[in-house]
Amino acid sequence: MLTLDAKGRLTVPAQWRDQLIEHTGGKLILTKDPANCLALFPPSVYAQLAAVLDALPEEHAGWKRLYNGSLNHLEIDSASRILIPPELRRWAGFAENGSVVFMGIGTHFELWDPSRNEAQEAQLLAKGKPEALRTLVWQ
Repeated sequence: MLTLDAKGRLTVPAQWRDQLIEHTGGKLILTKDPANCLALFPPSVYAQLAAVLDALPEEHAGWKRLYNGSLNHLEIDSASRILIPPELRRWAGFAENGSVVFMGIGTHFELWDPSRNEAQEAQLLAKGKPEALRTLVWQ
């Protein structure tokens, strides 16, 4: 778990920082995620999402507004931090100087308020494992 500083900056975990700087020049895209967290994308990955959003029929225009309407271009600073804009901190439920869960999700990252993350995980576990996961040896 990470902590926001008084200005809303968050240190990018070392395990990902060097790769992000190498592959993106430290440039990232932050936006709202429908799961009630924030999504942090390398620009090339967001470009793929933007292409999918652009191809959606008009009845799904709300998804384009959700992602593109909250889009912020960020850059990892010399102290390995990103600045989370105040409006996105409020939307995601981040407390000032509060904790943030920073997790890698394959192609992008999610930033969660810890209590929202715990509630989301509890809902997931209450549903039980999907059949495809039940057949794995490590049940």
